[in-house]
Amino acid sequence: MAVSSYFLLAVSLALVASQAIASDPSPLQDFCVADKDSPVKVNGFVCKDPMAVNADDFFKAANLDKPRNTMGSKVGSNVTLINVMQLPGLNTLGISLARIDYAPLGENPPHTHPRATEILTVLEGTLYVGFVTSNPNKLFAKVLNRGDVFVFPEGLIHFQFNPAHNKPAVALAGLSSQNPGVITIASAVFGSKPPISDDVLAKAFQVGKETIDWLQAQFWENNHY
Repeated sequence: MAVSSYFLLAVSLALVASQAIASDPSPLQDFCVADKDSPVKVNGFVCKDPMAVNADDFFKAANLDKPRNTMGSKVGSNVTLINVMQLPGLNTLGISLARIDYAPLGENPPHTHPRATEILTVLEGTLYVGFVTSNPNKLFAKVLNRGDVFVFPEGLIHFQFNPAHNKPAVALAGLSSQNPGVITIASAVFGSKPPISDDVLAKAFQVGKETIDWLQAQFWENNHY
């Protein structure tokens, strides 16, 4: 094989490897504090002038030690996400944080983060958690107690449920993106705007269109705040 062919092969393998391991792009400088007022549109946020950056750009009095209200949630949970929108210093750093509060029998319903792996630890109570693989859809599930840790791979549907009838639960999660995104499965399927055709959903779920129409008429809430 000629030297040029070796070079092209090496470049191709490097490009494939970089795509395979990429999540958020790695920073090319110490920090790139998000300038959310910039009119320039990029994938992420434009960097704030480093000379104008101060310690408050990396700080938020988030009160994550305080319980959140779960009583107003139909699913009995409240997710408090700290991402680049709340903390500009996270821009380009590929990480964010969430506190999740669960009412007794509350759940963080099946959802996915299209841009992040999640690692979760239970701070209080007990949680039944799990994720489902891509087809043929194997479930990996576990009961977690205080101090236990569980990982949800990037992009896979996952959930958490508090099985206790009389005790709340609290968890803290780290996510491998400054803006992980969330797609709540039930809301996406039955609550999209405009709605997905009930012909499509009736065929997909093998139920009558009246069942789909009823599901689409429900209020699909967002438990992420």
